[in-house]
Amino acid sequence: MNSNSSNQVGKNIRRTGFLIVLSYLLIVLIMKVLEANNFFGYSLSSFSNDIFAPPSLKHLCGTDRLGRDVCLRTLQGSSIAIEVVFLAIFFALILGLPLGLLSGYFGGILDKCLSLVMDTIFSIPVILLAVVVAFVLGKGIINASIALCIVYSPQYFRLIRNQTMLIKSETYVEAARVSGADVKTIIFKYILPNVITPLPILLTLNAADAVLVLGSLGFLGLGVPANVPEWGSDLNLALAAIPTGIWWTALFPGLAMFFLVLGLSFIGEELENIFEN
Repeated sequence: MNSNSSNQVGKNIRRTGFLIVLSYLLIVLIMKVLEANNFFGYSLSSFSNDIFAPPSLKHLCGTDRLGRDVCLRTLQGSSIAIEVVFLAIFFALILGLPLGLLSGYFGGILDKCLSLVMDTIFSIPVILLAVVVAFVLGKGIINASIALCIVYSPQYFRLIRNQTMLIKSETYVEAARVSGADVKTIIFKYILPNVITPLPILLTLNAADAVLVLGSLGFLGLGVPANVPEWGSDLNLALAAIPTGIWWTALFPGLAMFFLVLGLSFIGEELENIFEN
């Protein structure tokens, strides 16, 4: 495959990823508006007498064991997934970025202590750590976000620390230090702009992984409260119905999770290729 064909494939992948993620963001916006205004007098969380109704014109994705529309519930789950993942990655970045800068710049005992803590957290399997933290904190959107934040913050710390250690020995940083620039100026003016370049790649790949981890927490009953629509918890409830031939309660939440992860992964992989080239 020549370079032109490779570039075209990369553009198509990137475009597809962005379209998928933008579609989810649009869905979240529409659902928020519908919930706020209660359009047509119909509550999105209402129950019906159609228990385990198969997909039809009335219920495009069928209904679950409580008569709730699977399509609407799956769309509502998009809002929770986007909200929790955004908060988790934001918290992880806010925690890992400054600690990585300080650790990489100052070194010494501070670097050893922070590296020991972060490496210890990083060595624990993601799912196991998320389950333990979520169990301790309890259910809730903020608690789930904090659990995911603790899981991913070591990655940002390690990335920023390593980049800072490389850049602080550059000539222009030494020149700024000799010219009398203070530590704050050196870190924020000369080092920070040069260490954040790889962050978009890590952000998108972590976001894709966080969707799966959140789904795992929901599946285990440790994510958000039971009354909040969430794909993982819906998949858990759908397990008992699958042997009876009721497939739609598991299919649509699973597909929603799959396509969101796919879109974020496409963006992350293509960003990685761009920065490598």
